[in-house]
Amino acid sequence: MTAPPDPAELDFLSFVDYAVNRTGRELPEVDPIAMRLVLTLHRVTNALVYDLESSVHRPRGFTWPGFRVLFVLWHVGEAEAKRVAELSGMSRAAVSALINTLERDGLVSRRQAEHDRRAIQLNLTPAGYEAITSTFLVHNERERAWAASLTKTERDSLISLLDKLMAGAHTAKRRL
Repeated sequence: MTAPPDPAELDFLSFVDYAVNRTGRELPEVDPIAMRLVLTLHRVTNALVYDLESSVHRPRGFTWPGFRVLFVLWHVGEAEAKRVAELSGMSRAAVSALINTLERDGLVSRRQAEHDRRAIQLNLTPAGYEAITSTFLVHNERERAWAASLTKTERDSLISLLDKLMAGAHTAKRRL
């Protein structure tokens, strides 16, 4: 039996094994497979987002949330701010604050919605369209670099499994 690693030697990703093993010893009723799945998924996602933000977005003047808003508007076109918040996974307040910056930078325009004077319609400006499309080309290069560690079959399997987890999210919400 090997001794557990020294916590001082752990890094962001190796912490997963350490945390799962230690939790299992202290709380044997915990499901270690579920814990490992969620902790690993969360940590890999955070590492990937950090990499994308630091190597692609920040050098081009964007934050990760700013990129997400531009990405949604690029794909859905003009949309209400509350819909952009929903599709980007952000709060309405966060989108509202972010729009001030994106509008100031000439990337997004806003106008009052005709159907509801309280609602705000958002749209990409031509500069916003150019910014998101040129940035996304570089973003996709980093995506390809991350995906390259898996074979095509592994990528297809992982996508299928993640799709299954997404579909199961509705079931998990009902259980709470």
